[in-house]
Amino acid sequence: VQLQASGGGLVQSGDSLRLSCTFSGGDFSDYWLAWFRQAPGMQRERVADISWKGGLTWYSDYLKGRITISRDNAMNTAYLRMDSLKPEDTAVYFCASRLSDHGQYDYWGQGTLVTVSS
Repeated sequence: VQLQASGGGLVQSGDSLRLSCTFSGGDFSDYWLAWFRQAPGMQRERVADISWKGGLTWYSDYLKGRITISRDNAMNTAYLRMDSLKPEDTAVYFCASRLSDHGQYDYWGQGTLVTVSS
């Protein structure tokens, strides 16, 4: 299984951005998918996840209302839309997957850097 996050870049405070996570090496619909982020000097944190067919989602309380996770199993791609971006959203964003609906995430992609300027 391989994952590749993309879509990061330099944006201004208040902007929106949509990140993509491309999946390969298996049946995407068999995998629960999550987005994590790691800000400079901070621990990695989970920001959202989505069930195999997209029927269930979870969001970090801190980001709820500003982010939306989705997936298109036909395209083997998951997305993270972020609105009203703030400088404190600056981080490397990663996608990860697992077969189960609980437990550790087994497969990780390289991150994509999001930088929000004030």
